[in-house]
Amino acid sequence: MDPNDPVVRLCSQGMQAEAEGRDIDARSLFEQAWETAADDYEACVAAHYLARHQPTPEQTLHWNQECLNRADLVGDDRVTGFYASLHVNMAKAYGDLDEPGRAREHYKLAAAHIDEVPPGQYADWTRVAIAEGLRSTGAAEQRPADGLLTALFTKFCERGDFKALGLVLPAYLADLGTEDDRLRLATALHMVHAARWLPEDEQNTLSKAIGTLTSAVTAA
Repeated sequence: MDPNDPVVRLCSQGMQAEAEGRDIDARSLFEQAWETAADDYEACVAAHYLARHQPTPEQTLHWNQECLNRADLVGDDRVTGFYASLHVNMAKAYGDLDEPGRAREHYKLAAAHIDEVPPGQYADWTRVAIAEGLRSTGAAEQRPADGLLTALFTKFCERGDFKALGLVLPAYLADLGTEDDRLRLATALHMVHAARWLPEDEQNTLSKAIGTLTSAVTAA
């Protein structure tokens, strides 16, 4: 986004106010951004931030829907990378309204758009949010070896083995249930297993998890 755009500038100031705990100022700045918007693109940006400061779930949904509608009206490369996040926001809004079916639909749409988000921390965060949403709404099947992996992560934390945790956890959290995601997770597990620094009981549990996960990938 162009930092010199007046709407973008107001939204940046609003995010700074939010980070400093000045929520009233943040909402005021986002409202100014909405009033300043001169086209659908600027309105899309303003609505996205304005949705963050609404008093009810219904109003939050309204502004997220407004944001999505405006993105559809823009319809060019400026908004292509927005859609995964926009659908995550819609899904969360429906979740807050206790409409898991609608939330599930939007998490699936978010997953369909994730590859359009430029690589980086924002894309990683969005992927994790989608994966969590797919699982929480029942849109993703039970993950193979989930119990074994959860037990391993608990032991890694108890021992303070953040190296093992750091190698495996990103692939685990970002698993959208695709074959590529499962292969990425299996590869991370193989790397830790090959290093052989884990205690024997954890090494054995890791072997079982790899076998379970690999069998599931092969069957798919």
